Amino acid sequence: MRFDALLFDFDGVLIDSEWFGNTHLAAYLTDSGHPTTLEQTIRFMGLSGDAFRSAVSDWLGGPLPADFDTALGAASERALAEGIAEVAGAAAFVRALPAELPIAVVSSSSTRWIGTHLAHLGLAERFGAHVYSGREHVARGKPAPDLYFYAAEQLGADIARCAVIEDSPVGATGAVASGAYVIGLCAGRHCPAGHGDVLRAIGVHDIADGFDAVQRIVSAAPGVS
Repeated sequence: MRFDALLFDFDGVLIDSEWFGNTHLAAYLTDSGHPTTLEQTIRFMGLSGDAFRSAVSDWLGGPLPADFDTALGAASERALAEGIAEVAGAAAFVRALPAELPIAVVSSSSTRWIGTHLAHLGLAERFGAHVYSGREHVARGKPAPDLYFYAAEQLGADIARCAVIEDSPVGATGAVASGAYVIGLCAGRHCPAGHGDVLRAIGVHDIADGFDAVQRIVSAAPGVS
């Protein structure tokens, strides 16, 4: 293993929730009188909280529908109860990591969301307490680099010796700014053609089309991918 620790984004990296959420959002907005395709919702990838609400409002060109929070909240609660499919190969990759390798989740989602879905995947014990939320653990969430610095500190690792696995431009921007080695993952169903080029333009060090490729990258000698 060429790194001292691995930091995982969550939505779109470990679970296929970007596709799930954007599919639901596109249908909801269309039913609300704002025709929106799944491809058009990609602009919201990696956003959460006020940044997400603001981006949707900008897309609509006006205020959010009155039942926006209620409708999306209900969908989230169903997902928490029922679970969301993993990104292909994610759980097996995590389980195969050396037991002594420090790992953490670094996500814009809440720790309730992350912890519940890690339990669905059977990965909660492997991550333990190292589940960090940009809305709960730092003052500035993604795309600021603060969450990555915080997670590395909690793991006792130098951020420069950490690899971060990210799928979104928002997350990749923060991860690159942190000084970590950044792997752009294009394995989720939400990633459009050419998504790797978008992440490379941000400055990620490697692109992986699946977790087999991630395994090769994190196991390779420095300078080899």
